[in-house]
Amino acid sequence: MRYTVKPTKKQLKLMKEWWEELQRVENEFYEAVGKLDDGMERETGIEGIEFFRNDFGEFVGVGTIDRKMKLIFGEGL
Repeated sequence: MRYTVKPTKKQLKLMKEWWEELQRVENEFYEAVGKLDDGMERETGIEGIEFFRNDFGEFVGVGTIDRKMKLIFGEGL
């Protein structure tokens, strides 16, 4: 495959800045999800309960870290 677009140094610098912003937002998101996990664990009393992600990183349901509880898919909640 022949690439027809070659970013300039200025464009690469901008991409780096946007990438860093994405990393910041992603970190904030996963911190928030962690807080939701903690709150759900406190309120349900189920140790290790968490929002479960598939291999693609998509949230698909709720389960436990140790897999002692059957996964409850999001469609069933």
